[in-house]
Amino acid sequence: MKHTPFAEISRVADVHPVLPRPPMTRVERLERWAEALERKPGRVLTSLEEIEWKPEAERRALRADNSALTVAFEDPVLRAEGLASDRLGDATAFFRLSDADAHFALCSCNYGQRMQAGVAAQRVRMVARSSLTRCEVTRPDHSALWIAGTGLGGIIVASALLNLLF
Repeated sequence: MKHTPFAEISRVADVHPVLPRPPMTRVERLERWAEALERKPGRVLTSLEEIEWKPEAERRALRADNSALTVAFEDPVLRAEGLASDRLGDATAFFRLSDADAHFALCSCNYGQRMQAGVAAQRVRMVARSSLTRCEVTRPDHSALWIAGTGLGGIIVASALLNLLF
């Protein structure tokens, strides 16, 4: 194969540079996964067995043939973004899933041994939507007000208890 400099090629062809694309956000990754699941909504998938009862190391290595994570890993865009495998640990890191998110979307407790891809897609979308309130939306920090309110409440309760005791 002959190497031809860009300047020379651009004289004979309409060449446009490919601009690097910013990495997908968490929500975009989850939406892409849901779309991959929805391509075959009737596909029967294997759920992950009792995620919440596994020790952490075992949970990270957990996988099942033909699971919702397999569908994610089959997607070339998600792999190009960095999804390393269809193991739970790689998926939780890549999609930034909490233990509760992973349990809700993937565990046999919710589905039994099998689930339909369309149902799994709905659950993945629910995880994506719930993350909007805690990850991707800027909100004012009202924690100081909560702490002050709790402190005031504590003082009132302590005062009432002291009055009852003495």
